[in-house]
Amino acid sequence: MNPADSAASPLHVLNEVFGYTAFRGMQGDIVEHVTAGGDALVLMPTGGGKSLCYQVPAIVRHRTGRGVAVVVSPLIALMHDQVGALEEAGVHAAFLNSTLTSDETQNVERELRSGRLVMLYAAPERLLTPRFLAMLDSLNERGLLSLFAIDEAHCVSQWGHDFRAEYLGLSQLHERFPAVPRVALTATADDITRADIVQRLALDDARIFVASFDRPNIRYTIVEKDNPRAQLLRLVRDEHEGEAGIVYCGTRKKVEETAVWLADEGITALPYHAGLDASVRQKHQDRFLREDAIVMVATIAFGMGIDKPDVRFVAHLDLPKNIESYYQETGRAGRDGEPAEAWMTYGLADVVNQRRMIDESPAGEEFKQVQRGKLEALLALAESHDCRRVRLLSYFGETYAATADPGRSVRGEPPWAAATEGSVGVRCGNCDNCLNPPDTWDATEAARKALSCIYRFSQHGGGFGPTRFGAGQLIDVLRGKRTDKVAQYGHDKLSTFGIGADLSDAQWRGVLRQLVALGHVATEGEYNTLGLMPSSRAVLKGEVPIVLRMPREATRGVRKRAVRGGDGKVPAAAADLDAEAQQRFAALKAWRGEVAREHNLPAYVVFHDATLAEMARRMPADLAELGEISGVGARKLEAYGTEILGVLGR
Repeated sequence: MNPADSAASPLHVLNEVFGYTAFRGMQGDIVEHVTAGGDALVLMPTGGGKSLCYQVPAIVRHRTGRGVAVVVSPLIALMHDQVGALEEAGVHAAFLNSTLTSDETQNVERELRSGRLVMLYAAPERLLTPRFLAMLDSLNERGLLSLFAIDEAHCVSQWGHDFRAEYLGLSQLHERFPAVPRVALTATADDITRADIVQRLALDDARIFVASFDRPNIRYTIVEKDNPRAQLLRLVRDEHEGEAGIVYCGTRKKVEETAVWLADEGITALPYHAGLDASVRQKHQDRFLREDAIVMVATIAFGMGIDKPDVRFVAHLDLPKNIESYYQETGRAGRDGEPAEAWMTYGLADVVNQRRMIDESPAGEEFKQVQRGKLEALLALAESHDCRRVRLLSYFGETYAATADPGRSVRGEPPWAAATEGSVGVRCGNCDNCLNPPDTWDATEAARKALSCIYRFSQHGGGFGPTRFGAGQLIDVLRGKRTDKVAQYGHDKLSTFGIGADLSDAQWRGVLRQLVALGHVATEGEYNTLGLMPSSRAVLKGEVPIVLRMPREATRGVRKRAVRGGDGKVPAAAADLDAEAQQRFAALKAWRGEVAREHNLPAYVVFHDATLAEMARRMPADLAELGEISGVGARKLEAYGTEILGVLGR
């Protein structure tokens, strides 16, 4: 028998258990390496199939007598969903966390000790307890400890966007179980974070796999703040009505206020942040995962490990801390590969607040410098007038390659994801700057005027002594507005009064954003007053060019929209079905909902929309034909095949 056809081969497991006929991208190489006992660091974007990179090796190694794989995960929600999905697929898996009763915990531990479990999910703080380590020691002595998978591995790095101290102890795994292979996985890590992961987890001999960070189905849109609630409402109503989405806010208060406001506007919106009672958070998360068209308004406490595939948009009402955070959070949109949107609005206050949080942090100066650099990279992305995707991928060390033919797909993606070459360089065709190239202007002279005015503020206090002022006063003086405050401080007598009357408020805010972002202007205190930095001298001399995009509300790009059928909005995966197939799809979706409720699982764990759409399209005549559809594994075929054929009228 060909080894590739063996019941213990990775390809056989992929097909039998998960219903897929081939690995995607570098999945096959990763699986082969880990299955053979090698250590690995895997960087793969959200939705790229990271889970299969340890699940398939775990199943193969269990079938060849090597026992249980331990998956380190920081999130209870992820444990529940992944264990539920594995059990649905016929793989014996369990988790240990605080949601279990004493009897349930003892039952899982018995299954663990016996070696019958294929995979066990646990949080790092539980894994490193003496009791748990003793159980692992016993398994290892009997040769029944097959693999460690460390998910969300960026949490181990102080340079990463979601550092968790409990991850630091995971270096013990290498020291205590040197012969057990380890695979660390993350969706986001720049060079310094990758190096930190390798060092802290002792993965010096590990093979590093870096998949493309490109998510071509996601359209990136970044707009300047101009009544952000109205901007958000237009996004939800005009682009994503009746679709699931996530709205990120910087504070708990803003989360709650935004959720209430959206609900008042007729949108089903739920708040989520760490200050809410745990039962409320769980209830809201369950609704988001199990119901359609829910908008979750959240802080960054929500999202990591959320596998919901049909999130059609992720919106940021406040600036994230860095590009890693932005990429991780926006990556929760469009996991099913269908068109989705990452939308963000930001303003000068966001820049000032992020700068202040870094400066006032108790961390060391080296850490602060790294964080400032990361913030500057994010601001450069926000302020850019060239392709957002090119800049985003460049941050992670990836070059975005244009196709020679704009109509040809990139790596098999739809034509709208194809890159083209133009006068402004490579264009992805699926970000706001590519769909609607912005006008730009040379703001060098304006920047010099602004810096000159800040300097004169510090020299002229209008009888109050040397005084610093905020952005509002600066813009009023530059534009020549004789407000009460301007008159009070005698700023209408300054030589800079009115020298910027030719520019709008929005243009001046853009100039100040750039100067603060680049570190030429400092902000201090409760009122964010402005002051000069040493580097401002070069700008004043005209040695540093400042080129800005013209302020505007982003014009909507064109994307393939979901269509409406008799039962409401049809998911994008089923949008190209004919009328009869749409009815079959609706019937399958209703059946899936009943099964999901019965098993207390999100619907997508039973079958993804794409699998149901293919069933509706192909109308399989029997179980054999049904089993050929991607996503239908042997266990699900056995459990649901006859019912599905009945729903299809076969």
